[in-house]
Amino acid sequence: MRKGSVGYERALNAMVEILRALARQEAQTVQYGRLSAELRHLGHHVPPHEGLTPHLLEDVSAQESPDGSLPILSGLVVLQETGRPSAGFFRLARRTPYRRPGDDTELWINELKHLARHYADR
Repeated sequence: MRKGSVGYERALNAMVEILRALARQEAQTVQYGRLSAELRHLGHHVPPHEGLTPHLLEDVSAQESPDGSLPILSGLVVLQETGRPSAGFFRLARRTPYRRPGDDTELWINELKHLARHYADR
């Protein structure tokens, strides 16, 4: 699967739906491995920590909030070891168009709250 291919777009759409469902559940987080397993169950081979996963997560965020005003959906995906997002999430959250303030913990907690509020009635 390559970025921009039909398979990539299908995996992206599936990932968006999985993460939206988690966001509606009071911003429940998901480990990379579990997300990969759910995608595999839907017919998409997306390894948890390599390949296209970082691109898909960035594209999920851009698709849901192209101007940066809405919460960053990829903040729900966490590492098993820490229970927190990877460094890639924090880099994404600090750059344009998101420009989220605060240290890593503050930024992430605020994002989870924003996700829970935004998706509560959707």
